[in-house]
Amino acid sequence: MNKPDLLTPDNCQLIFIDHQPQMAFGVQSIDRQVLKNNVVALAKSARLFEIPTVITTVETESFSGHTYPELLEVFPQHPLLERTSMNSWDDQKVRDALAETGRKKVVVSGLWTEVCNNSFAFSAMAEGDYEIFMVADASGGTTQEAHDYSMQRMIQAGVVPVTWQQVLLEWQRDWAKRDTYDAVMDIVREHSGAYGMGVDYAYTMVHKADERVTHGERLAPIAAA
Repeated sequence: MNKPDLLTPDNCQLIFIDHQPQMAFGVQSIDRQVLKNNVVALAKSARLFEIPTVITTVETESFSGHTYPELLEVFPQHPLLERTSMNSWDDQKVRDALAETGRKKVVVSGLWTEVCNNSFAFSAMAEGDYEIFMVADASGGTTQEAHDYSMQRMIQAGVVPVTWQQVLLEWQRDWAKRDTYDAVMDIVREHSGAYGMGVDYAYTMVHKADERVTHGERLAPIAAA
């Protein structure tokens, strides 16, 4: 059994699987706008901490449509690894991209949980000896039951369930890390809902910052509750 190590910017990589409109149309386990928000937040987090990232697509022209433009905006020069198989692991390009980093912890965000995520996780664990961290709120299934039971099945097999904000804060870990602190707060304020509102409140009401304070002007570190 793998040790329960924390994720760090140096020990993991990330894969986005099939964040395409036709796949999102079928998602019923999470509000689709919330899903997109969480995916983009995870992408921004990965870019900030320079996490090696793979983006896969399936049947783009014939069925699934193009990757969310908001995700592509985060990684504008990133190659998109197109394939035909429901299981990303079946594609040699994907296996090669994962192997190239030398990192055995793989953070996964994809559609659908019960098909593409599930099959990739089991294959990567069995054939590639990878440790899988499944971002539950940046993935979606065709029903709530499909998502939930797939997550349970993966957890029973050793997959580690996480959420996007958990991953972000695990990468940050210490609020004294000033080189990433400001940018983490930007992501939180834009994507973290009530937590982000709380950060804005602390800046303006506690620290008396101008409510129109520009990004980059920051005060004392504000930790998560």
